[in-house]
Amino acid sequence: MDRRRMCGHRGIQTRQLRTTSIDERNPTMTATPSMTTAEVVAKTLIEEHSDFLRDAVAVVARQLMEAEIAGEIGAELGERSSERATHRNGYRSRAWETRVGDIDLDIPRKRSGEAYFPSFLEPRRRSEQAIVACVMEAYVNGVSTRKVDRLVSQLGIANMSKDRVSAMCRGLDEQVSAFRERILEGDYPYLWLDAKHVKVRSGGHVRSKAVVIAYGVHETGRREVIGIDLGEVESGAFWVEFLRGLRARGLSGVRLAISDAHEGLKGAIERVLGCTWQRCTVHFVRDMHQHCRPAQRGMVSAALREIFNAESHDVAKERTGSVLDRLRNPVPKVAQLLEGAEEDLLAFYRFPPSHWSKLRSTNPLERVNREVGRRSDVVGIFPNDASVIRLVGPLLMEQNDEWLVGRRYLSAESLALVLTDEAEHVKEVAELDAA
Repeated sequence: MDRRRMCGHRGIQTRQLRTTSIDERNPTMTATPSMTTAEVVAKTLIEEHSDFLRDAVAVVARQLMEAEIAGEIGAELGERSSERATHRNGYRSRAWETRVGDIDLDIPRKRSGEAYFPSFLEPRRRSEQAIVACVMEAYVNGVSTRKVDRLVSQLGIANMSKDRVSAMCRGLDEQVSAFRERILEGDYPYLWLDAKHVKVRSGGHVRSKAVVIAYGVHETGRREVIGIDLGEVESGAFWVEFLRGLRARGLSGVRLAISDAHEGLKGAIERVLGCTWQRCTVHFVRDMHQHCRPAQRGMVSAALREIFNAESHDVAKERTGSVLDRLRNPVPKVAQLLEGAEEDLLAFYRFPPSHWSKLRSTNPLERVNREVGRRSDVVGIFPNDASVIRLVGPLLMEQNDEWLVGRRYLSAESLALVLTDEAEHVKEVAELDAA
């Protein structure tokens, strides 16, 4: 089965999720009227190119319609109540165009009285934005219903129950868990690792914890988000555990790992992945600015750019020697740090030249990282660990969808050369050992 079919997330769309129990090509089909949450999650894993936010909007829209129709009828679905004004009478379908895609709604019908019409479909409301905000707010606050109630009230619904809010979060949580735990198939020659610190309330105290994100380029040339986790502290033990988790899910074929100089990460990469480490050149330049006067920063940046924009690895080595000679007097600390990090900074030159601009730093991921940071900063202090994953997970799932249906990041042909060269190198080493 194509691995990308295992990574999709489409599936939750309407109040009654209609499906068939056998292949659509078979003229004899057994229809089932509804699907459990577990079945929905399973379905999301075998369909491709879906949009998580669209699914999330559909889930919340379903919950909002249920709350509204229950209020108009005077009773929940199947509830016996003396206040009941009428009964339900099935559903009618309606397409809903939103900025996150088209959604098929099943709108509840009443047996008598004025026809029900969802308040969020009124043209005057920027409804889908409010619903998306409601999804995110529910995610960040877990089962804290007061803030969710405040948002839902903007859609004309008051006093949403804790159970209903929990149901919204539970379905979305399962999608994020399925995404984080999915099996990784094929080789990922390049791996980027990044971490952002957030404040989380824990045991009556506010602690700084690291949100760790792993991005990879698959052998087919497409980028993917392959790992998300939250760590107490950045340490070698934490990174080893994180990377082992990726390996356990199927991560293989990594030839180069790119990251900033996070504590303990280089050793963990060597221990778990056994591949080369590329230190982010952009972060290195920024770090060097802290070891020189403001007036010297332009000179330091220009000197380092000479090294990172060389025509080959040999030329870069020559330029490094020249730059070290020029920097030792005016900025001795920069020269010392550059000399110590030389091999890690020039590792990308060992790979195809067409890949260099993407391998020498984590900059290609800056847009995603900024969005993660922006949303995290809005929250300020997260109420618990789970709320961090609830906020970051959906954003990264949406980004993953965009990457899977967008242009290839690198050509499959050039990546095949990387994998072949490594295989030949391993074979040569084995032959030398045997001799």
